Amino acid sequence: MNYNQNKKIAQITSQTLIIGVDIAKFKHVARAQDFRGIEFGSPCQFENTKEGIEYFLNWISEIKKEQRMDKVMVGMEPTGHYWFNLAHILKENGIKFVAVNPLHVKKSKELDDNSPTKNDVKDAKVIAQLVKDGRYAEPTIPQGVYAELRVAKKIRNLLTEDLQTVQGQVHNWIDRYFPEFLTVFKKWEGKAALQFLRLYALPHEIVNFTEHELLSHLRKSVTRSVGLHKIQELKQAASKSIGLRQGSNMAKLELKTLLDKYELIQLKFEELDSKIDILLDEIPGVPQMLAIKGVGRDTIAGFFAEVGDLNEYTHPRQIIKLAGLSLKENTSGKHKGKTTITKRGRKKLRALLFRVCMILVAKNSAFKALHAYYTQRPDNPLKKMQSLIALCNKLIRILFSIGKKQFEFSEDRMLKDIPHMTVMNETELAA
Repeated sequence: MNYNQNKKIAQITSQTLIIGVDIAKFKHVARAQDFRGIEFGSPCQFENTKEGIEYFLNWISEIKKEQRMDKVMVGMEPTGHYWFNLAHILKENGIKFVAVNPLHVKKSKELDDNSPTKNDVKDAKVIAQLVKDGRYAEPTIPQGVYAELRVAKKIRNLLTEDLQTVQGQVHNWIDRYFPEFLTVFKKWEGKAALQFLRLYALPHEIVNFTEHELLSHLRKSVTRSVGLHKIQELKQAASKSIGLRQGSNMAKLELKTLLDKYELIQLKFEELDSKIDILLDEIPGVPQMLAIKGVGRDTIAGFFAEVGDLNEYTHPRQIIKLAGLSLKENTSGKHKGKTTITKRGRKKLRALLFRVCMILVAKNSAFKALHAYYTQRPDNPLKKMQSLIALCNKLIRILFSIGKKQFEFSEDRMLKDIPHMTVMNETELAA
Protein backbone atom coordinates (compact mmCIF):
# COMPACT_ATOMS: atom_id res chain seq x y z
CA MET A 1 0.00 0.00 0.00
CA ASN A 2 1.48 3.35 -1.10
CA TYR A 3 0.10 6.57 0.34
CA ASN A 4 2.44 8.98 -1.45
CA GLN A 5 0.34 10.54 -4.23
CA ASN A 6 3.33 11.44 -6.39
CA LYS A 7 4.43 7.81 -6.42
CA LYS A 8 0.90 6.72 -7.22
CA ILE A 9 0.68 9.08 -10.19
CA ALA A 10 4.14 7.94 -11.35
CA GLN A 11 2.84 4.38 -11.63
CA ILE A 12 0.47 5.54 -14.38
CA THR A 13 2.27 6.11 -17.68
CA SER A 14 1.29 6.58 -21.31
CA GLN A 15 1.31 2.76 -21.57
CA THR A 16 -1.21 2.28 -18.74
CA LEU A 17 -4.82 1.43 -19.52
CA ILE A 18 -7.00 2.77 -16.70
CA ILE A 19 -10.28 0.97 -16.03
CA GLY A 20 -12.96 2.34 -13.72
CA VAL A 21 -15.53 -0.18 -12.46
CA ASP A 22 -18.75 0.66 -10.66
CA ILE A 23 -19.56 -2.34 -8.48
CA ALA A 24 -23.09 -3.65 -7.93
CA LYS A 25 -24.61 -6.89 -6.66
CA PHE A 26 -25.64 -8.33 -10.02
CA LYS A 27 -24.16 -6.19 -12.81
CA HIS A 28 -20.99 -4.08 -12.95
CA VAL A 29 -20.15 -1.24 -15.34
CA ALA A 30 -16.62 -0.47 -16.58
CA ARG A 31 -15.09 2.37 -18.62
CA ALA A 32 -11.57 2.64 -20.02
CA GLN A 33 -9.28 5.64 -20.56
CA ASP A 34 -5.61 6.64 -20.72
CA PHE A 35 -3.53 8.84 -18.42
CA ARG A 36 -4.84 12.01 -20.11
CA GLY A 37 -8.49 11.06 -19.59
CA ILE A 38 -9.18 10.12 -23.24
CA GLU A 39 -11.83 7.41 -23.22
CA PHE A 40 -11.63 4.21 -25.28
CA GLY A 41 -14.56 2.19 -26.59
CA SER A 42 -18.03 1.98 -25.14
CA PRO A 43 -18.88 1.29 -21.49
CA CYS A 44 -18.73 -2.41 -20.66
CA GLN A 45 -21.62 -3.80 -18.67
CA PHE A 46 -20.97 -7.30 -17.33
CA GLU A 47 -22.72 -9.55 -14.85
CA ASN A 48 -21.18 -10.78 -11.63
CA THR A 49 -20.83 -14.32 -13.00
CA LYS A 50 -18.00 -16.40 -14.44
CA GLU A 51 -19.15 -15.66 -17.99
CA GLY A 52 -19.61 -11.97 -17.22
CA ILE A 53 -16.13 -11.57 -15.74
CA GLU A 54 -14.58 -13.49 -18.65
CA TYR A 55 -16.34 -11.07 -21.02
CA PHE A 56 -14.87 -8.16 -18.99
CA LEU A 57 -11.34 -9.61 -19.17
CA ASN A 58 -11.66 -10.09 -22.95
CA TRP A 59 -12.90 -6.49 -23.27
CA ILE A 60 -9.77 -5.29 -21.43
CA SER A 61 -7.50 -7.42 -23.64
CA GLU A 62 -9.03 -6.07 -26.86
CA ILE A 63 -8.66 -2.41 -25.80
CA LYS A 64 -5.16 -3.04 -24.50
CA LYS A 65 -4.16 -4.62 -27.83
CA GLU A 66 -5.93 -1.97 -29.90
CA GLN A 67 -4.26 0.90 -28.03
CA ARG A 68 -0.91 -0.90 -27.82
CA MET A 69 -0.64 -0.61 -24.06
CA ASP A 70 1.29 -2.98 -21.82
CA LYS A 71 -0.10 -2.17 -18.36
CA VAL A 72 -3.60 -2.25 -16.87
CA MET A 73 -4.86 -0.71 -13.64
CA VAL A 74 -8.44 -1.41 -12.56
CA GLY A 75 -10.00 0.96 -10.05
CA MET A 76 -13.20 0.17 -8.20
CA GLU A 77 -15.36 1.62 -5.48
CA PRO A 78 -15.63 -1.06 -2.76
CA THR A 79 -19.36 -1.63 -2.33
CA GLY A 80 -20.04 -3.93 0.60
CA HIS A 81 -18.60 -7.37 -0.13
CA TYR A 82 -19.63 -7.46 -3.80
CA TRP A 83 -16.16 -6.45 -5.03
CA PHE A 84 -14.32 -9.37 -3.39
CA ASN A 85 -14.92 -11.91 -6.15
CA LEU A 86 -13.82 -9.59 -8.96
CA ALA A 87 -10.76 -8.46 -6.97
CA HIS A 88 -9.60 -12.04 -6.39
CA ILE A 89 -10.03 -12.96 -10.07
CA LEU A 90 -8.10 -9.86 -11.16
CA LYS A 91 -5.29 -10.78 -8.75
CA GLU A 92 -5.21 -14.35 -10.11
CA ASN A 93 -4.91 -12.95 -13.65
CA GLY A 94 -2.05 -10.65 -12.70
CA ILE A 95 -4.07 -7.46 -13.20
CA LYS A 96 -3.41 -4.69 -10.71
CA PHE A 97 -6.49 -3.33 -8.98
CA VAL A 98 -6.93 -0.40 -6.62
CA ALA A 99 -9.78 1.01 -4.56
CA VAL A 100 -11.14 4.54 -4.49
CA ASN A 101 -12.92 6.11 -1.55
CA PRO A 102 -16.75 6.22 -2.04
CA LEU A 103 -16.71 9.68 -0.46
CA HIS A 104 -14.31 10.89 -3.17
CA VAL A 105 -16.60 9.52 -5.87
CA LYS A 106 -19.59 11.29 -4.37
CA LYS A 107 -17.79 14.65 -4.06
CA SER A 108 -16.11 14.68 -7.48
CA LYS A 109 -18.90 13.44 -9.76
CA GLU A 110 -19.99 17.00 -10.65
CA LEU A 111 -16.58 18.13 -11.91
CA ASP A 112 -17.16 17.13 -15.55
CA ASP A 113 -20.83 17.96 -16.16
CA ASN A 114 -21.75 20.21 -13.19
CA SER A 115 -24.67 17.87 -12.47
CA PRO A 116 -25.48 15.83 -9.37
CA THR A 117 -26.84 13.06 -11.59
CA LYS A 118 -25.84 9.61 -10.40
CA ASN A 119 -25.78 6.46 -12.51
CA ASP A 120 -23.48 3.47 -12.89
CA VAL A 121 -21.99 4.59 -16.23
CA LYS A 122 -21.11 8.03 -14.88
CA ASP A 123 -19.67 6.64 -11.65
CA ALA A 124 -17.38 4.28 -13.60
CA LYS A 125 -15.83 7.28 -15.38
CA VAL A 126 -15.45 9.23 -12.13
CA ILE A 127 -13.63 6.24 -10.61
CA ALA A 128 -11.26 6.05 -13.59
CA GLN A 129 -10.51 9.79 -13.26
CA LEU A 130 -9.71 9.41 -9.55
CA VAL A 131 -7.29 6.59 -10.35
CA LYS A 132 -5.65 8.77 -13.02
CA ASP A 133 -5.10 11.50 -10.42
CA GLY A 134 -3.52 9.07 -7.97
CA ARG A 135 -6.45 9.25 -5.54
CA TYR A 136 -6.61 5.57 -4.74
CA ALA A 137 -5.46 2.99 -2.23
CA GLU A 138 -3.95 -0.40 -2.91
CA PRO A 139 -5.94 -2.84 -0.77
CA THR A 140 -4.32 -6.00 0.51
CA ILE A 141 -6.18 -9.17 -0.40
CA PRO A 142 -5.34 -11.82 2.21
CA GLN A 143 -3.89 -15.01 0.80
CA GLY A 144 -3.15 -18.39 2.32
CA VAL A 145 -2.93 -18.46 6.11
CA TYR A 146 -4.02 -14.80 6.37
CA ALA A 147 -7.21 -15.49 4.42
CA GLU A 148 -7.89 -18.46 6.71
CA LEU A 149 -7.35 -16.28 9.78
CA ARG A 150 -9.73 -13.60 8.54
CA VAL A 151 -12.51 -16.13 8.05
CA ALA A 152 -11.70 -17.76 11.40
CA LYS A 153 -12.05 -14.43 13.22
CA LYS A 154 -15.35 -13.81 11.43
CA ILE A 155 -16.60 -17.19 12.67
CA ARG A 156 -15.40 -16.33 16.17
CA ASN A 157 -17.33 -13.06 16.12
CA LEU A 158 -20.48 -14.93 15.03
CA LEU A 159 -20.01 -17.48 17.82
CA THR A 160 -19.49 -14.66 20.33
CA GLU A 161 -22.80 -13.07 19.27
CA ASP A 162 -24.58 -16.43 19.55
CA LEU A 163 -23.04 -17.04 22.98
CA GLN A 164 -24.14 -13.65 24.28
CA THR A 165 -27.67 -14.35 23.04
CA VAL A 166 -27.83 -17.74 24.77
CA GLN A 167 -26.35 -16.32 27.99
CA GLY A 168 -29.09 -13.68 28.05
CA GLN A 169 -31.77 -16.29 27.39
CA VAL A 170 -30.57 -18.51 30.26
CA HIS A 171 -30.57 -15.49 32.59
CA ASN A 172 -34.11 -14.79 31.45
CA TRP A 173 -35.13 -18.39 32.26
CA ILE A 174 -33.56 -18.25 35.73
CA ASP A 175 -35.29 -14.92 36.50
CA ARG A 176 -38.66 -16.45 35.60
CA TYR A 177 -38.44 -19.92 37.10
CA PHE A 178 -35.76 -19.83 39.83
CA PRO A 179 -34.75 -16.20 40.63
CA GLU A 180 -33.12 -17.30 43.93
CA PHE A 181 -30.63 -19.54 42.09
CA LEU A 182 -28.07 -16.73 41.71
CA THR A 183 -28.14 -16.05 45.45
CA VAL A 184 -26.63 -19.51 45.91
CA PHE A 185 -24.19 -19.30 42.98
CA LYS A 186 -22.41 -16.14 41.83
CA LYS A 187 -22.83 -17.14 38.18
CA TRP A 188 -24.69 -19.91 36.43
CA GLU A 189 -21.79 -20.78 34.10
CA GLY A 190 -19.67 -22.35 36.85
CA LYS A 191 -19.30 -26.15 36.78
CA ALA A 192 -21.40 -26.75 39.89
CA ALA A 193 -24.14 -24.31 38.87
CA LEU A 194 -24.36 -25.81 35.38
CA GLN A 195 -24.55 -29.32 36.80
CA PHE A 196 -27.50 -28.38 39.02
CA LEU A 197 -29.24 -26.68 36.09
CA ARG A 198 -28.83 -29.95 34.19
CA LEU A 199 -31.27 -31.52 36.61
CA TYR A 200 -33.84 -29.75 34.44
CA ALA A 201 -35.99 -29.37 37.53
CA LEU A 202 -37.99 -26.42 38.86
CA PRO A 203 -37.52 -25.27 42.49
CA HIS A 204 -40.55 -27.14 43.86
CA GLU A 205 -39.11 -30.31 42.30
CA ILE A 206 -35.57 -29.75 43.61
CA VAL A 207 -36.93 -29.73 47.17
CA ASN A 208 -38.06 -33.36 46.69
CA PHE A 209 -34.51 -34.57 45.90
CA THR A 210 -32.52 -35.93 48.81
CA GLU A 211 -29.14 -34.41 49.63
CA HIS A 212 -27.49 -37.71 48.66
CA GLU A 213 -29.21 -37.67 45.22
CA LEU A 214 -28.14 -34.08 44.59
CA LEU A 215 -24.58 -34.85 45.72
CA SER A 216 -24.39 -37.88 43.40
CA HIS A 217 -25.59 -35.73 40.48
CA LEU A 218 -23.05 -33.02 41.35
CA ARG A 219 -20.13 -35.46 41.50
CA LYS A 220 -20.64 -36.35 37.83
CA SER A 221 -18.78 -33.15 36.92
CA VAL A 222 -17.50 -31.63 40.18
CA THR A 223 -15.35 -33.86 42.38
CA ARG A 224 -14.55 -31.39 45.17
CA SER A 225 -14.80 -27.78 46.45
CA VAL A 226 -18.62 -27.89 46.37
CA GLY A 227 -20.48 -30.26 48.68
CA LEU A 228 -23.35 -30.70 51.12
CA HIS A 229 -23.26 -27.14 52.44
CA LYS A 230 -23.96 -25.71 48.98
CA ILE A 231 -26.64 -28.35 48.37
CA GLN A 232 -28.37 -27.33 51.60
CA GLU A 233 -28.28 -23.68 50.50
CA LEU A 234 -29.78 -24.65 47.16
CA LYS A 235 -32.61 -26.62 48.75
CA GLN A 236 -33.36 -23.80 51.17
CA ALA A 237 -33.49 -21.27 48.31
CA ALA A 238 -35.71 -23.64 46.30
CA SER A 239 -38.12 -24.01 49.22
CA LYS A 240 -38.63 -20.23 49.33
CA SER A 241 -38.66 -19.65 45.57
CA ILE A 242 -41.26 -17.44 43.94
CA GLY A 243 -40.50 -18.90 40.52
CA LEU A 244 -43.25 -19.71 38.05
CA ARG A 245 -44.76 -23.19 38.14
CA GLN A 246 -47.14 -23.01 35.21
CA GLY A 247 -45.94 -24.50 31.91
CA SER A 248 -43.35 -26.51 33.80
CA ASN A 249 -42.89 -29.25 31.18
CA MET A 250 -42.08 -26.80 28.40
CA ALA A 251 -40.00 -24.72 30.81
CA LYS A 252 -37.72 -27.70 31.41
CA LEU A 253 -37.53 -28.35 27.68
CA GLU A 254 -36.63 -24.69 27.13
CA LEU A 255 -33.78 -24.94 29.66
CA LYS A 256 -32.48 -28.14 28.10
CA THR A 257 -32.54 -26.54 24.63
CA LEU A 258 -30.67 -23.48 25.87
CA LEU A 259 -28.00 -25.47 27.72
CA ASP A 260 -27.52 -27.75 24.70
CA LYS A 261 -26.95 -24.66 22.54
CA TYR A 262 -24.56 -23.25 25.15
CA GLU A 263 -22.50 -26.47 25.23
CA LEU A 264 -22.43 -26.68 21.43
CA ILE A 265 -21.14 -23.11 21.14
CA GLN A 266 -18.43 -23.83 23.73
CA LEU A 267 -17.33 -26.91 21.76
CA LYS A 268 -17.19 -24.86 18.56
CA PHE A 269 -15.05 -22.26 20.35
CA GLU A 270 -12.59 -24.96 21.43
CA GLU A 271 -12.45 -26.43 17.92
CA LEU A 272 -11.98 -23.02 16.31
CA ASP A 273 -9.32 -21.87 18.79
CA SER A 274 -7.26 -25.00 18.14
CA LYS A 275 -7.40 -24.30 14.40
CA ILE A 276 -6.42 -20.66 14.96
CA ASP A 277 -3.42 -21.83 17.01
CA ILE A 278 -2.29 -24.01 14.10
CA LEU A 279 -2.63 -21.08 11.69
CA LEU A 280 -0.62 -18.76 13.94
CA ASP A 281 2.21 -21.28 14.09
CA GLU A 282 2.76 -20.67 10.34
CA ILE A 283 3.31 -16.90 10.71
CA PRO A 284 6.85 -15.58 11.35
CA GLY A 285 7.34 -13.58 14.54
CA VAL A 286 4.23 -14.83 16.38
CA PRO A 287 6.17 -16.53 19.24
CA GLN A 288 8.09 -13.30 19.86
CA MET A 289 4.88 -11.26 19.79
CA LEU A 290 3.21 -13.59 22.29
CA ALA A 291 6.20 -13.13 24.60
CA ILE A 292 5.13 -9.50 25.13
CA LYS A 293 3.47 -9.36 28.54
CA GLY A 294 -0.22 -8.48 28.05
CA VAL A 295 -0.49 -9.69 24.44
CA GLY A 296 -2.43 -12.91 23.85
CA ARG A 297 -3.23 -15.23 20.97
CA ASP A 298 -6.63 -13.60 20.35
CA THR A 299 -4.92 -10.22 19.91
CA ILE A 300 -2.33 -11.54 17.46
CA ALA A 301 -4.92 -13.55 15.52
CA GLY A 302 -7.16 -10.48 15.26
CA PHE A 303 -4.23 -8.28 14.22
CA PHE A 304 -3.18 -10.53 11.32
CA ALA A 305 -6.81 -11.19 10.34
CA GLU A 306 -7.26 -7.45 9.77
CA VAL A 307 -3.78 -6.52 8.50
CA GLY A 308 -2.77 -9.63 6.54
CA ASP A 309 0.81 -10.31 5.47
CA LEU A 310 3.24 -7.72 6.85
CA ASN A 311 5.37 -8.16 3.73
CA GLU A 312 2.67 -6.22 1.86
CA TYR A 313 3.67 -3.11 3.84
CA THR A 314 6.85 -1.05 3.71
CA HIS A 315 6.27 1.13 6.78
CA PRO A 316 4.18 0.87 9.99
CA ARG A 317 2.55 4.21 9.10
CA GLN A 318 0.56 2.33 6.49
CA ILE A 319 -0.95 0.08 9.17
CA ILE A 320 -1.58 3.10 11.41
CA LYS A 321 -3.55 4.67 8.57
CA LEU A 322 -5.32 1.37 7.87
CA ALA A 323 -6.50 1.37 11.49
CA GLY A 324 -7.73 4.97 11.22
CA LEU A 325 -5.26 6.08 13.91
CA SER A 326 -3.41 8.72 11.89
CA LEU A 327 -3.90 12.28 13.11
CA LYS A 328 -5.89 15.08 11.49
CA GLU A 329 -5.87 18.75 12.45
CA ASN A 330 -8.51 21.43 12.03
CA THR A 331 -6.88 24.85 11.54
CA SER A 332 -7.87 27.92 9.61
CA GLY A 333 -6.06 31.26 9.83
CA LYS A 334 -5.54 32.06 13.50
CA HIS A 335 -7.97 29.38 14.60
CA LYS A 336 -6.38 26.16 15.72
CA GLY A 337 -8.82 23.34 16.38
CA LYS A 338 -8.29 20.04 18.12
CA THR A 339 -6.08 17.36 16.63
CA THR A 340 -7.92 14.04 16.48
CA ILE A 341 -7.60 10.68 14.76
CA THR A 342 -9.21 10.21 11.36
CA LYS A 343 -11.14 7.01 12.24
CA ARG A 344 -11.04 6.21 8.51
CA GLY A 345 -9.96 2.63 8.38
CA ARG A 346 -10.66 -0.75 9.87
CA LYS A 347 -12.87 -0.21 12.91
CA LYS A 348 -12.27 -3.72 14.28
CA LEU A 349 -8.50 -3.29 14.08
CA ARG A 350 -8.68 0.04 15.89
CA ALA A 351 -10.90 -1.40 18.64
CA LEU A 352 -8.62 -4.44 19.02
CA LEU A 353 -5.51 -2.28 19.45
CA PHE A 354 -7.25 0.02 21.93
CA ARG A 355 -8.42 -2.90 24.09
CA VAL A 356 -4.99 -4.52 24.20
CA CYS A 357 -3.29 -1.21 25.04
CA MET A 358 -5.53 -0.85 28.09
CA ILE A 359 -4.29 -4.27 29.21
CA LEU A 360 -0.67 -3.37 28.43
CA VAL A 361 -0.89 -0.21 30.52
CA ALA A 362 -2.03 -2.35 33.46
CA LYS A 363 0.33 -5.34 33.04
CA ASN A 364 3.36 -4.30 31.00
CA SER A 365 5.93 -2.17 32.87
CA ALA A 366 7.27 -0.46 29.72
CA PHE A 367 3.84 0.57 28.42
CA LYS A 368 2.77 1.55 31.92
CA ALA A 369 5.81 3.81 32.33
CA LEU A 370 5.35 5.36 28.90
CA HIS A 371 1.65 6.00 29.61
CA ALA A 372 2.59 7.69 32.90
CA TYR A 373 5.13 9.88 31.11
CA TYR A 374 2.70 10.91 28.35
CA THR A 375 0.02 11.91 30.87
CA GLN A 376 2.27 13.50 33.51
CA ARG A 377 5.07 15.22 31.57
CA PRO A 378 5.39 18.96 32.35
CA ASP A 379 5.32 20.05 28.69
CA ASN A 380 2.23 19.23 26.64
CA PRO A 381 0.85 16.39 28.80
CA LEU A 382 -1.63 14.14 26.99
CA LYS A 383 -5.06 13.15 28.18
CA LYS A 384 -5.47 9.45 29.00
CA MET A 385 -7.32 8.75 25.75
CA GLN A 386 -4.67 10.56 23.68
CA SER A 387 -1.94 8.60 25.45
CA LEU A 388 -3.69 5.29 24.69
CA ILE A 389 -3.89 6.24 21.02
CA ALA A 390 -0.17 7.03 21.00
CA LEU A 391 0.47 3.64 22.61
CA CYS A 392 -1.66 1.95 19.94
CA ASN A 393 0.67 3.43 17.32
CA LYS A 394 3.68 2.31 19.37
CA LEU A 395 2.31 -1.24 19.53
CA ILE A 396 1.80 -1.26 15.75
CA ARG A 397 5.44 -0.29 15.24
CA ILE A 398 6.60 -3.01 17.62
CA LEU A 399 4.49 -5.75 16.02
CA PHE A 400 5.56 -4.59 12.55
CA SER A 401 9.26 -4.72 13.48
CA ILE A 402 8.96 -8.11 15.18
CA GLY A 403 7.05 -9.52 12.21
CA LYS A 404 9.76 -8.32 9.83
CA LYS A 405 12.86 -9.20 11.89
CA GLN A 406 11.65 -11.78 14.48
CA PHE A 407 13.54 -10.30 17.44
CA GLU A 408 12.70 -10.68 21.13
CA PHE A 409 10.83 -7.77 22.70
CA SER A 410 12.52 -6.21 25.74
CA GLU A 411 10.68 -3.85 28.11
CA ASP A 412 13.98 -2.35 29.35
CA ARG A 413 15.24 -1.76 25.83
CA MET A 414 11.96 -0.12 24.84
CA LEU A 415 12.40 2.44 27.62
CA LYS A 416 16.10 2.99 26.87
CA ASP A 417 15.28 3.71 23.22
CA ILE A 418 13.17 6.68 24.32
CA PRO A 419 15.49 9.65 25.15
CA HIS A 420 13.23 11.36 27.67
CA MET A 421 12.71 8.09 29.58
CA THR A 422 16.50 7.62 29.79
CA VAL A 423 16.89 11.14 31.22
CA MET A 424 14.17 10.44 33.79
CA ASN A 425 15.84 7.17 34.87
CA GLU A 426 19.23 8.88 35.25
CA THR A 427 17.63 11.64 37.34
CA GLU A 428 15.96 9.08 39.62
CA LEU A 429 19.27 7.22 40.07
CA ALA A 430 21.09 10.47 40.92
CA ALA A 431 18.45 11.32 43.53
